[in-house]
Amino acid sequence: MQHKKVKALLFDLGGVIVDLDYKKTASAFENIGLKNAEKAYSQFNQTDLFNDFETGHISDEEFLAEVRKKITTQVSSSEITKAWNSMILGFQHAKLKEIKKLSEKVPCYLLSNTNEIHLSYIEQLLQEMGFKHFLNVFKSCYFSHQIGKRKPHKETFEWVLHQMNYQAQDVLFIEDSPQHIKGAKSAKINTFYFKKDSNLSDVDQWI
Repeated sequence: MQHKKVKALLFDLGGVIVDLDYKKTASAFENIGLKNAEKAYSQFNQTDLFNDFETGHISDEEFLAEVRKKITTQVSSSEITKAWNSMILGFQHAKLKEIKKLSEKVPCYLLSNTNEIHLSYIEQLLQEMGFKHFLNVFKSCYFSHQIGKRKPHKETFEWVLHQMNYQAQDVLFIEDSPQHIKGAKSAKINTFYFKKDSNLSDVDQWI
């Protein structure tokens, strides 16, 4: 299929670059005493607590304190942090190398709904894998807790486009969540729906 050529790539982080399993965090939360954890946090349905944390409206300490209130047993901050991070499975070397190759052809950017705890853990994993400076392949990284905005809101995508200084039609957004693809389309951005069997080398046909 022939695609219109783009001038920049905008990557999602979780599910595209870093492998995730949301059920692992739900299960880990249940194991430390948080009831109905799956309902409290899932990829498609978030409570205000997680929403506030991902937009930087509450600090790490406030987030951990709020989670602790919902747990009947005595748990430490490190136990809650470990449970919260358990959804992050790690990185595939081949993917990281493919993104680095793409970044040598066109400017690459990152837009992620995340939080300080997850970002610190991701940076630690990259360092352990010998990819300490991997995030530097992106011209700019837009993390929701730092910019105070989240996907899938149209306004978030429009704000990011303005920061990137590109027109919507000149950008390809690579994302694994359907609701975020829909949000990007509402801002007229080209989209690449990244599924389990997708390959980043397929992005080449856009550049």
